[in-house]
Amino acid sequence: MPTYPTYKLGDVAEIINGKNQKEVVSPQGKYPIYGSGGIIGWATGYLCKENSTIIGRKGTIDSPIFVNRKFWNVDTAFGIQPSEKVLPRYLFFFCKSFDFKKLDKSTTIPSLAKRDLLQIPIPLPPLATQHAIVTRIETLFAELDKAVQHLRTAQQQIKTYRQAVLNHWLNNDEGKWEMVKLKDCTKKIFAGGDVPKNNFSEIKTEKYRIPIYANAVKQKGLYGYTDVSRVNEPCVTIAGRGSGTGHTEIREEPFFPIVRLIVIIPSDNLNNSFLKYMVDSKTMAITGSAIPQLTVPTVEEYEFSLPPLAEQQRIVKEIESRLSQATASETYIENALQQAEALRQSILKKAFSGELV
Repeated sequence: MPTYPTYKLGDVAEIINGKNQKEVVSPQGKYPIYGSGGIIGWATGYLCKENSTIIGRKGTIDSPIFVNRKFWNVDTAFGIQPSEKVLPRYLFFFCKSFDFKKLDKSTTIPSLAKRDLLQIPIPLPPLATQHAIVTRIETLFAELDKAVQHLRTAQQQIKTYRQAVLNHWLNNDEGKWEMVKLKDCTKKIFAGGDVPKNNFSEIKTEKYRIPIYANAVKQKGLYGYTDVSRVNEPCVTIAGRGSGTGHTEIREEPFFPIVRLIVIIPSDNLNNSFLKYMVDSKTMAITGSAIPQLTVPTVEEYEFSLPPLAEQQRIVKEIESRLSQATASETYIENALQQAEALRQSILKKAFSGELV
């Protein structure tokens, strides 16, 4: 196995600080303006040359972006321009392999310091070897991308089937059910609060056993653990902000909800599972032109047809009998997607340890 000589990142690349874009921003600009998460506008000037890599300075610090044209980076993003010693795509893939989170010293918003980036050790073989490594990575990634696309297609097909089942059983009452607003058949609807101070743990311990749920989809929103609960009865939660806005979960055990997670505690004449399926079957009025969000007043005014409790329970059984296989398939696909991402990281790790070529 070859051993590549190691350099400091600052010796083989220039790290360019971003700047405020107000002097150059223009709809007619020909250079993209990048933040840590992607393009946010257009500029009349540029700071970085083409074939550079963007690393977030604040916020999204672990998602490098390769840009093949000149661009302006704002002050929340670094531009990394390779020298003649390193191929642009080699540098980009190295950044993809590096764990920038370990350089984060902040206590709130993730952030990186330029001085730390300059000291990052980067293995650097001859240019011909770099080229071979890049070619091999791109070939393997292309194969992975095809597999992931097939999984995404299957995922969308299951989503379409799920929606068809919900529409059939929940929106086909022919006017026989009572039309109600959610606020009239619930005990309480409220948004979560701040993370408990001085009584929080990222892992479950003997003292901190109560789960904290956040406004997220991954891991069903599990944020950590505390020793106090705010919700002690079955309910449905809805993500109230961001890309997962509207995502629902049934919660039956005591928990503590935090900011932007909306909690709905149903009344005795509203089945918890029926409530979730009903919310899933129709899109609530999501607001926000840049960041989607859902408010408590909007949730309270949500209208739907409510059958008697016994009919709700029958409908839930019918739905779950048809969605059980779909749920199992969704779990399989999600696991496969996680494995694909793990394989992607394994390829990168091998590439920069001399095991790939």
